[in-house]
Amino acid sequence: MSSLASDARASRVWFDEYNMWVLFTDGRQLSVPLAYFPRLEKATPEQRINFEMSGGGYGIHWDELDEDIHVQSLLAGQYAKVAV
Repeated sequence: MSSLASDARASRVWFDEYNMWVLFTDGRQLSVPLAYFPRLEKATPEQRINFEMSGGGYGIHWDELDEDIHVQSLLAGQYAKVAV
């Protein structure tokens, strides 16, 4: 994994109808389809925004949804598309 991915940290997360958007501390921005994260896709908008940044932005955690996303995995294109 490149140092650009291993040093990546999220500074902001938001959603539109079909995507999760992540702004990184280095200015990069990424959108990922919610379909890649079934728990987030099935969640209400209120549940989606009820997250916390973990590890100083290296992870995103939704306690209510039992969902954890590692920022490095997002940049590497590694999504756990699993039925829940």
